[in-house]
Amino acid sequence: MEIDVSVAAPGSGSADVLAVCVLDPARPLSAEAERLDERIGGRLGRLAYDRELHGRREHVALLHVEGQPADRLAAVGIGPAEALDADAIRAAAGAVARTVRDFAGTIAWQLDASLPLPLPEQARAAVDGVVLGAYDPGLWKREEQSERALTRLVLWTDEPETLREATERAALIAAWTNRSRDLSNMPPNELTPEVLAARAEEIAGTSEHVTFEALGPEEIRALGMGAFAAVSQGSHNPPRLIVLRYDPPNPSRSELVLGLVGKAVTFDTGGISIKPALNMENMKGDMSGGAAVLASVGAIAELELPLRTLAVVGATENAIGGGAYRPGDILTAMNGRTIEVINTDAEGRLVLADALWYTREQGATHLLDLATLTGAMELALGDLYAGCFGNDSGWRDQVIASGEAVGDHVWPFPLHPRYRRYIDSHFADMKNSSVLRQGSPVLAAEFLQEFVGDGPWAHVDLAGPAFLTYPRPDYLTQRGGTGYGVRLVAELARRLCEPSR
Repeated sequence: MEIDVSVAAPGSGSADVLAVCVLDPARPLSAEAERLDERIGGRLGRLAYDRELHGRREHVALLHVEGQPADRLAAVGIGPAEALDADAIRAAAGAVARTVRDFAGTIAWQLDASLPLPLPEQARAAVDGVVLGAYDPGLWKREEQSERALTRLVLWTDEPETLREATERAALIAAWTNRSRDLSNMPPNELTPEVLAARAEEIAGTSEHVTFEALGPEEIRALGMGAFAAVSQGSHNPPRLIVLRYDPPNPSRSELVLGLVGKAVTFDTGGISIKPALNMENMKGDMSGGAAVLASVGAIAELELPLRTLAVVGATENAIGGGAYRPGDILTAMNGRTIEVINTDAEGRLVLADALWYTREQGATHLLDLATLTGAMELALGDLYAGCFGNDSGWRDQVIASGEAVGDHVWPFPLHPRYRRYIDSHFADMKNSSVLRQGSPVLAAEFLQEFVGDGPWAHVDLAGPAFLTYPRPDYLTQRGGTGYGVRLVAELARRLCEPSR
């Protein structure tokens, strides 16, 4: 269920719940909270005095009120003013959405100019928090569930026209983020590579400027994609190389083509180097990078950004069978490089290798790949940050800055020529893994760098934040797919449309 988002002057229309932010400490109240308090007879002030109302992050105090535009008032904590950031607003908005979503149809969110965060950032964060925080992954539950009532969010501000465009843009991107989550959460018996390709075709159908193509096993082999083909050969479900092209009528920078590459292993057993059974069910989420790439194209097209974009997603299963590829196999990738297979569970980089080379050959000037690539990245950064590598520091920094601006947090990691030894092979041009328990995210990035051709490239390893094994204590509280990467790519694309970038 999607949430309709709008912006209006305070008090215009009615709402089931009016949300207002409370700093820590709660006394004195912020400007908007104080104004509301005067209208309800000082109840917020009395609660703050009695310590029943406080500003700890995500604490929600719900009051029933009369004679107001809303029947209930939700006072939600956002922490101390000196530590306030957009994530605090997102977490607060998510907490309100979860508290009221079963009985409230409309939330009015009061923006507060007295807070030390610009109103456009408050607006975008509130939209993210409510739309993403109210998401329900239980699409396959058949037991009787309470009907989710929440269908509308309206932001209240004294200057609605100045925020309307930014609010609508944030709502559109958040909706596409949730569509990416839907794909990540689909069970692997339903979301095969063929089905993912069909979903990509549906995305293409939403815009006259997006075209769709899907290459099957024979075409993949005919292109010389020996690395990608090897990963897929153990599965009964055939692979697909999914290609979406967005060609706007008047691109702002005709010389630039953004190339997005996604790993979409719709289920990863690890192959012959089989994974442990514990939590293997989460390997349906190993296509989250590809899901984010496809949803990003949908968002870019619906935003009508004047930026030519080429998206390539390698979709396959990594399965076990009589035809499965083996440790010791030597593969030949599309660019002619030979690869010794050390570990069949290092399959994502093999899929990306051919997809990256193909994307560059098809005309991408700037490459960005998104992939749940290494478990070690999650060990390093947990489930909050992704790691970013690049062959061009300026391009890598643009990617990182775009993610940080919208809540898809990214941290830079190094590449250095001396890391090349990690992928040296005695028998082939390189190997896909190493027995050394050192720097595996760097090893994977160093491997990918061999297939990016000439031009800027960045690699985002989103193994931690893209698919949550455990609930996270913020607006992304649900297990499963988070849609990580959609907001980052949409912001990056917006910035690339600016001539000075």
